[in-house]
Amino acid sequence: MSTLSQPYHPILARTRTAHRPAGPVAYDCVNVIVVRDGTAILFSEFGQKPVRPGDVILLAPNTLCGSEPEGHVTFTSVSLDPDFVLDHMRWQYTDLLHDRLDAQDFAEMIYTEPAQILRLGEDRAGMLMPWLDELVRLSVGGQFARDYFRIQALWFSITDVIAPFVRVSPVRVSASQRAHIRPTLPRDRRFAPLRADVQKVASLLREAPEQRRTLDELAAEVHLSSSQLSRVFVEAYGKTPLAFLTMIRAERLAKYLRETDLPMAVAMRRVGWHSRSHATELFRQYVGVTPGRYRRLRAPS
Repeated sequence: MSTLSQPYHPILARTRTAHRPAGPVAYDCVNVIVVRDGTAILFSEFGQKPVRPGDVILLAPNTLCGSEPEGHVTFTSVSLDPDFVLDHMRWQYTDLLHDRLDAQDFAEMIYTEPAQILRLGEDRAGMLMPWLDELVRLSVGGQFARDYFRIQALWFSITDVIAPFVRVSPVRVSASQRAHIRPTLPRDRRFAPLRADVQKVASLLREAPEQRRTLDELAAEVHLSSSQLSRVFVEAYGKTPLAFLTMIRAERLAKYLRETDLPMAVAMRRVGWHSRSHATELFRQYVGVTPGRYRRLRAPS
């Protein structure tokens, strides 16, 4: 998967071939990944599932996903700024929504699955290939302002094909519940939060996830109240500091499991989890399989 890079563009498309396992990792963007050739096993909140040509993977921001190519897998990834997505949703439903904040709430209401595999089939997915190839070419060219309308047209054509396959829910999940257990599309989203205090807290959690820190301790580090920190952190990352830390720990544990021979309990303690049952459940929620299953799958044949 790709993440947006400098110079900043709201859409970035790349085609790649992978031969080695990757992740699980999470990005601060919406990712749409079209499988073009080969097969792979994906790990994410939907569990462990195979993908093949004709499949499209849809990932919300801050959603862990890993892949295990079966030989090789070639894919095109389209990474989108969440603000760009929300702006289009706001205009799509202009009769219902007044502004981007309304669009944010509407997205949380109907898109409750942050990781989806859309089974388009090879014939229908084949319609996307010329548009994806041109989108990649324009994206690599880097002339976004010049090519803006053509890029928009290509993206709309792609969306028109895949949108009917995206699963939506009429059941509303509360904002507080989603902030604790699932990624959201944050309000006023930017790829690097402008607030230095939020950046500092995220850096503390990334640099030492094994340390036990309470919300009050984190808030004291940046001279905010715990409620203020929770609010601004959710606005920046779509999840609370604790949920963000859990994601980092799951990502770090996966790295230990695939790159070292550390005993399971030792690896868990190194990322800050001291209860094996608790660590197993959290890892399964974020990666899709248990740590033991993940290590067996990554073991050499």
